[in-house]
Amino acid sequence: MKKLFDGIKKDMKFKTAGPGKKLTDDTSTKPDVVQSGSGARPNRHGPSEGSQRAGAAALARIEQIPRPKLGTSQDAIRNQVKRELEAASLAEKDKAESEERSKVPVMAPACLSVSGVYFTCPLTGATLAKSDREVHIKEAILMRFEEDPVEASVMMIHTFNKDRDKLKAAIDIMSKYIENICKNPTEEKYRKIKLSNKVYQEKVRSVEGSREFLEALGFTSIMLPVEGKEEDEEFLVLLEYSPDALELMQERRDRLQRGEPVRAQLDRQPQVFRSSPNAQRFELPSEFYNMTSEELKKEQLQRSELVEKNAMLRTKVMREKEEQRERRKYNYTLLRIRLPDGSLLQGTFYAWDRLPVLFAFIRESLVDGWQPFELIAPGGQKLQESEEMALAECNLVPAALLTFAWDAAVQADIAAAGGKSPALLKPSLLETIRTLS
Repeated sequence: MKKLFDGIKKDMKFKTAGPGKKLTDDTSTKPDVVQSGSGARPNRHGPSEGSQRAGAAALARIEQIPRPKLGTSQDAIRNQVKRELEAASLAEKDKAESEERSKVPVMAPACLSVSGVYFTCPLTGATLAKSDREVHIKEAILMRFEEDPVEASVMMIHTFNKDRDKLKAAIDIMSKYIENICKNPTEEKYRKIKLSNKVYQEKVRSVEGSREFLEALGFTSIMLPVEGKEEDEEFLVLLEYSPDALELMQERRDRLQRGEPVRAQLDRQPQVFRSSPNAQRFELPSEFYNMTSEELKKEQLQRSELVEKNAMLRTKVMREKEEQRERRKYNYTLLRIRLPDGSLLQGTFYAWDRLPVLFAFIRESLVDGWQPFELIAPGGQKLQESEEMALAECNLVPAALLTFAWDAAVQADIAAAGGKSPALLKPSLLETIRTLS
C-alpha cells in the first residue's frame, strides 16, 4: 500500500521558475516587467494505511459519492490528486500560451531579481510555488486525520469552504447539536441526526468537513427505521455520552468555533547582496502583477506619452485617485534596504503588508534588532514603524530601494560610553551573500 502511495507522490513534481518577459519603464526606479513561472518540490513522508483510509473517506464526501470501500481508498486518493494536478497543469499551459501570444522579449531566469513568489506550508514546512499551494495544503490536511481527526476536520471546514456566511451557519448548527446533547444527555432525540433532515441537508451537508467533524465527535452512521417509511434511513448517532465524553465534546465545539483556515505563508526569501551600483535596478517575475504582459506594455507606453500633458491638467484629487488605481495593479513588492556599510538586504512582501511587517523583517535580520533605527523611502520620506500603512499606500510597489540608518542619538550615547557600533546582519544571512548582477 505504501509503495502505491509513493508512486502517486513521485508524479507530483513542482516546476521551477521559467523564463520571463521584460518591458522597460521610463524611470530608473521602476522595475522592469517580467513574466515567469515558479515552483518547488515539497518533502513528504508516506502516509500510513489508516491515514489513507481517512483521506479517501473525506475525498469521497467532497465529491458527493458513496464512501469507498477500504480496498479502494488508494485509488480514491490517487484519482483525486491526479485530477487536481491535471487541472493545475492545464492552467499553467494556458498561461504559457497567453504569454507566447504577447510576443514580449523573454528574459532568462538568471536575470531576475528574484526567481519567483514562493510560499511555505505551515503543516509540512514545504516550499511551494503559488500554483501548488491549494493542492498541497488539501493533501496535508487529509493526511492528518489519523493523527488527530478533530483537528483535521476543523482545518478542513475552515479551509475548504470559501463562503464565510455559509460556513458560519453550518458551524452554528453543529454547535447547537453539541449544546443540546450536553444539556439533555439522556434524551435520545438529541443524539440522533437524520441525514435527510432539511436543515442538515441545506446547511450542514454541503459544507466540506462537516460530517468528518461529527464522526470525530463520536457520531456513528446507523440505518434506522422511520415511521411512515418502508425503508430504513441513515442517521448519525452518538452512542457514548458519559460526563467525560460530554466535557470533551464541548472542548471540541470550542475548537470548531475558534478554527482558522490553513493558509500558505509568503516566503520572504531574505537575501543579502554586496554594495552595488545596480541597487535600484529590479527585474520582476509576472507574479508581482495583476496585469498580463500585453496590458502592462500598453499601459506603460500610454503613461510615457501622456505624463507631461497630464501633469499640467490634473488636480491633486485626480492624481491621488490615479495613484490608487496604479497601486492596485500589484500583488507583491520586492524591497531592498541599503545598510550603513553599503550592503543590501532584500525581501518579498505582499503589496498590502503594513509597515510594522517590514520593520519586523529587518529587526529579525539584524544582530541587534532591538536598537532603534530609521527607514528612508525614495524621495526622502521617513517611514514610521508605528504607522499601520500598507506598503502600496507608501508607494513602495512593485519594488523600491530604502535606506537604513541607526538612530543618531542612541549611537552617540553608545559612543560616549565607549561602546562599539553594533554589528549589522546575522551570520546566517551573510553566509549566502551574493553579488547583484
